[in-house]
Amino acid sequence: MIADFGSLRELLSADRSRWRGKLGIGPARYAALTAALELARRHLKEPMRAGSALTAPDTTRRFLIAHLRDKPYEVFCCLFLDNRHRLIAFEEIFRGTIDGASVHPREVVRQILLHNAASVIFAHNHPSGVLEPSQADEYVTRRLKDALGLIDVRVLDHFIVGDGRCFSFSEHGLL
Repeated sequence: MIADFGSLRELLSADRSRWRGKLGIGPARYAALTAALELARRHLKEPMRAGSALTAPDTTRRFLIAHLRDKPYEVFCCLFLDNRHRLIAFEEIFRGTIDGASVHPREVVRQILLHNAASVIFAHNHPSGVLEPSQADEYVTRRLKDALGLIDVRVLDHFIVGDGRCFSFSEHGLL
């Protein structure tokens, strides 16, 4: 089966239509496989429950990779944090296409105020797997940081999730 799909990742992320006609894989077995995959994702997300302090960047990376890696479209998400960097909430704010998502600072500010967050971490995925930020990524990050500075909300980082890895704006001096 792995050879038919090209890789284990492709096998596990294939939609139902690609599974039709595969020997021994009916609706029940397909449902069991997708349920097992969802359980694995939830297990990887477990350390990042509300109230968890984000003191280890690797925990944040694993969480974001588990959540964003296999999305076939670009999404822009926020991790809302309190003044001790404990997770208040994680939300997908914008959903785009295979190569972009429009991010509106007004909506980001609204969600931050709704959660009463003191700081935030941004994240989005690149379905292509390429980690390098585009000029648009850098521009929107600067706009968001400037807007949030006016209301005393710190932007701690912006991660781009590619093919199993993360790019950190903070670590590369872009924040």
